Amino acid sequence: MQTRLSPEHQSTPAGQQAQAVLRQCVHCGFCNATCPTYRLTGNELDGPRGRIYLMKQVFEGQAPTRTTQQHLDRCIGCRHCESTCPSGVPYHELLAVGQPVVDAAVARPWRERLLRWGLRTLMPSPLFTPALRVGQAVRGLLPEALRAQVPARSPLAPPAWPDARQSLHARRVLMLKGCVQPGLRPHIDAATARVLDALGIRAEVAASSGCCGAVQGHMGDVDGAKVRARRNIDAWWPYIVSATPVEAVLVNASGCGAWVKDYDSLLADDPAYADKAKRLVALVRDPGEMLPAWLPVLKRKLGRQAAAGALGGFTFHPPCSLSHAQRLSSAAKPGPIETSLRELGFEVRLARQDSHQCCGAGGAYSVLQPEMSRQLRDLKLQALQPANGTGSGAESAASGPQVIASANIGCITHLQSGTDTPVKHWIELLDEALSR
Repeated sequence: MQTRLSPEHQSTPAGQQAQAVLRQCVHCGFCNATCPTYRLTGNELDGPRGRIYLMKQVFEGQAPTRTTQQHLDRCIGCRHCESTCPSGVPYHELLAVGQPVVDAAVARPWRERLLRWGLRTLMPSPLFTPALRVGQAVRGLLPEALRAQVPARSPLAPPAWPDARQSLHARRVLMLKGCVQPGLRPHIDAATARVLDALGIRAEVAASSGCCGAVQGHMGDVDGAKVRARRNIDAWWPYIVSATPVEAVLVNASGCGAWVKDYDSLLADDPAYADKAKRLVALVRDPGEMLPAWLPVLKRKLGRQAAAGALGGFTFHPPCSLSHAQRLSSAAKPGPIETSLRELGFEVRLARQDSHQCCGAGGAYSVLQPEMSRQLRDLKLQALQPANGTGSGAESAASGPQVIASANIGCITHLQSGTDTPVKHWIELLDEALSR
């Protein structure tokens, strides 16, 4: 696509980045076919091709409007368009520089500014969990619209990590401390640590680490995201350069993992952190990436259950951050999670249609765009139901799946808000099988 940057953008990093992306786009429109928001509205400007044109106009000197801002806001950031694009256009890179330019030129209504500030400030904060507990305690008294934004407290038993006095394995991995997951579902981290312990690997968490920065980054606060990235690198660096370094930095929330794997791009212009970020990114792994290497030990531990058909099954929703950002699952080829768990003896089912389509969670998207988010959630939950006559065992089209599994805390919480079917992280199901 031919692009002529306006003088104010010609020499800026944002302008140069935008031009590099825009010139790769051939305006074919294949991206619209898989864009969740375009499929909902049918509006060209709610699809990647339309948004690319809007950002092209801005970088060529046309003043953005409130309408421009709203169409960009409606993008979930699922990156399904990138998986579909035959030209390999890195759409998310254009959005990352385009949204801040538009936001700098278009003032948001004060309520919207307050909401976005609150999300950027509270979600990564240590105050998130206490605030969540207060909200859960009074959830039944809240107005319906507000109640829908407060996840119900998990009915699961309190999480239990392996006894540190007994988990003295030589092999070690670092786990992301995170921000919202410890409050929303601490069981995921505990289950991950127990699975690692069963494999002879010690899970460690750097006390001074925290939010990965994705919340700020996805809402245009790139400087805030960089601060979070540097803080985590500083916290993890002693574990990486020690005489007995960790073998991986394990991030069990695929959305966070996709963001941390992009630290090298985020900090590419930072002379103090660029090389450190590259070294860190080489170590970052989703647990699904490591699962194939764990199979020999897991097969020995689960062999009897698998032979007896006692591992059961679940319906798997691969998050967009796993499928389209980390490329660890695709409609054409099952990823390492599906393949490995089937090899262990689990019955892994996918949605009966559009299995890699977005559920509408999108980080803070469910709060910022609640109506569109709910529509996408409900469509995804319908697709996760088995088709008539295809249920197996106790599962049927009437009862639906007994368990839904995913790989990202945002998807898990969002899907759970629309169904009574338990929604868990797949590693929780693996931990349950190992604990029997």
